[in-house]
Amino acid sequence: MTARILGIETSCDETAIGVVEDGRRILSNVVASSSQFHAAYGGVVPEIAARVHVEVIWQVLQEALTAAHLSVEQLDAIAVTHGPGLPGALLIGLAFAKGLALALDRPLIGVDHLAAHLYAGSMTDEALEPPYVGLVVSGGHTLLCVAHPQQRFEVLGETKDDAVGEAFDKTAKLLGLGYPGGPIIDRLSDEGRADAVPFSRSNAKDGFDFSFSGLKTAVYQYVQKQTSEARSQKSEEEKGAATWTHQQIADVAASFQEAAVDILVTKTLRACQRTGLKRLVVGGGVAANRRLRQRLLEAGQPRGLQVVCPPPALCVDNGAMVAGVAFEQLQAGARAPLSLAIAPNRCLN
Repeated sequence: MTARILGIETSCDETAIGVVEDGRRILSNVVASSSQFHAAYGGVVPEIAARVHVEVIWQVLQEALTAAHLSVEQLDAIAVTHGPGLPGALLIGLAFAKGLALALDRPLIGVDHLAAHLYAGSMTDEALEPPYVGLVVSGGHTLLCVAHPQQRFEVLGETKDDAVGEAFDKTAKLLGLGYPGGPIIDRLSDEGRADAVPFSRSNAKDGFDFSFSGLKTAVYQYVQKQTSEARSQKSEEEKGAATWTHQQIADVAASFQEAAVDILVTKTLRACQRTGLKRLVVGGGVAANRRLRQRLLEAGQPRGLQVVCPPPALCVDNGAMVAGVAFEQLQAGARAPLSLAIAPNRCLN
């Protein structure tokens, strides 16, 4: 029986709604980002994100239905991310989803944000089946797990401080590149030398937990040191001018990116070796990073690994992945009560 599910995603700064048929066929996938409102702060401001969700969510719904050529009455279920994420942002999406489910008398399905990111791999490769190693990399999460059938997840390791996406954003801010930092550094690194600055890879030791605070600090200290030295060599008239050339900035960006990618690839390959699994799915906003995708594909091929990287539109927070992962729950008879609460700190459980 065909099932058309509406997926609502508001865990951070994207207001996203998508419609998916039978878990795989994307009928629409509309995303409205509020990143321009956060740019001045170099990161997401929770209050601003929640306010924008309220302002645009109805319009995003209308656009998603129009693109899917469906009326709201033709939907079979309403799925919504209820964690992890920013509490205020999650509340907006969940309240909106509850209202739709109640008004339409349709099943409400609560979705784990991280599980949805991994399910994007199944929407990319229809032959993909668990078990597989999953790597989730985004602004708020860096996590390695084993995905088992029936949406069971075994967490192998996660970030102990800063997520890799946050490290990208903060590095971009230090270099005066703007926000969001990930795409900017990805593009700029093409012009830089990845070996220009030997940032530490001390993270790549035994174990599967991640820590990017040390790398972020190393970039900060390097930038401060180089800026101070450059200014000390200028005349009084020149001290107000820029002290970094475009090439120097590109070199730091490329060196930082290479260090971050090294850490991710090393731990991920170790997880595949330790578990003996030959399938790897990468999800989350940072999964769109071209260098990360290239390194994983290059390393995976000689090891016989099937590496699945969703297209960029399914890497960022989006409603289609929420609707897709909910299909399996709907088939299994899962229904969430209208008392469903947000779970800001949940982690694939």
